[in-house]
Amino acid sequence: MVENAPPRLRGRLAVWLLEIRAGVYVGTYGRKVREMIWQQVCAYIEQGNAVIAWAAPNDAGFEFDTCGANRRCPVDLDGFRLVEFGPEAALPLLPGPLNSPRNRR
Repeated sequence: MVENAPPRLRGRLAVWLLEIRAGVYVGTYGRKVREMIWQQVCAYIEQGNAVIAWAAPNDAGFEFDTCGANRRCPVDLDGFRLVEFGPEAALPLLPGPLNSPRNRR
């Protein structure tokens, strides 16, 4: 899933994956292809953010990774990956006249 992704990245993702909703891409690939796609996402995300999740043989049944600025950050708690919410004030404001807390990324 990507948010605020530049059009060229969205186009690249559309080559490999099916976009089922705006910014939500799905596909079934092996580890090497998944890692190649994720490298492309991280290289071209610019001011946006992204998350990837895949099936894994662990207690949760999945793994995930993120890139870009977002309040949700993965943390490891005794080998179990959880999501931590950072303070909203730490995020940059969007440019423009609506420079309010509602207008945060």
